[in-house]
Amino acid sequence: GRHEVRSWTSAAKQSLCLMWQKVKVQLMLSMSFLVAVCWYCRQLYSFLAQLLKRWSNYLQQKLIRNLSVLTEVDLLGYSVREWKGETKQAKHMREAYEELYWSHHIKYLRQVRRDNYCVLRAVLFQIFSQGIHFPSWMKERDVLKLPEKLLYSQGCNWIQQYSFGPERYTGPNVFGKLRKCMETLKTNWTEISATKDHEERGNMCNTLFSDESKEHKLYEAIKFIMLYEVVEAYEQIKNREEPIHNLFSLLLARDSSSDPLSFMMNHLNAIGDSICLDQVELFLLGYLLEVKIRVYRLHRFNTEEFQVNYPDEYRREWNEISLLTEDDRYYHIPLFRT
Repeated sequence: GRHEVRSWTSAAKQSLCLMWQKVKVQLMLSMSFLVAVCWYCRQLYSFLAQLLKRWSNYLQQKLIRNLSVLTEVDLLGYSVREWKGETKQAKHMREAYEELYWSHHIKYLRQVRRDNYCVLRAVLFQIFSQGIHFPSWMKERDVLKLPEKLLYSQGCNWIQQYSFGPERYTGPNVFGKLRKCMETLKTNWTEISATKDHEERGNMCNTLFSDESKEHKLYEAIKFIMLYEVVEAYEQIKNREEPIHNLFSLLLARDSSSDPLSFMMNHLNAIGDSICLDQVELFLLGYLLEVKIRVYRLHRFNTEEFQVNYPDEYRREWNEISLLTEDDRYYHIPLFRT
């Protein structure tokens, strides 16, 4: 009996040992598999994180590169970087920037892409980012019908010679292209000005001003509005109707813009292509958009022309925007902090 018990016990132990060996192997394989899976998942996570980071950096760089109005930078830091050295001009410009910083509370600036739409871009960006609404006269008219009115009602067939900045387009499709520009302006202005949240409005502006095609349509729409108003003023002068603003008399007194056609051919057509707006056209721009454009002209520091308003006569209820220029050609956006 004892021999049978021992045999049975021995057999049971052997069975358990064999079972344990099998289980042990399975456990080892399972543990090895789990370790391998964990390692693989960790490597995959690391790879995806690096890929996401690189993609994010790429998109950010692409956005910054395409964005025509950059994010804010420190004013004095910008001054030191841009105007190094001890030349008379460099010292003069640094002093002008310091004056803006300490006396005018301008602590930052946003750089604007330096092309021949620069001033239009700087003005429109601020109008949109501040949520400024349409000027009163635009609310009373359908701006989409202005090209049609100019072409058909007022018989300005020469509008076919209108050129769209660097595109230099003229021809029978001018009317359709102008209408698309007006639609782009009205749609985006209406949508952005109706957005109450400042951060959301800023994101909308960044998106709009990183789309070159839409941007150019905005600027061409503004150029056309300037032309339309000059035609209106010119007709009033010819018909001796109600008095017009003196800036129209000043603009039409130039040999190069004595009538709307010469104004378009010699000035407007080249804006965005080879020239920017000049001083008289800045007066006209502020008047039409019903904003007071305050310009800090750094190259005129220590003179009466250091700070100029366009137009110089404005209504109290008009919104104010500010520009900063070093040469009356390229403009940046100053930002105030108290």
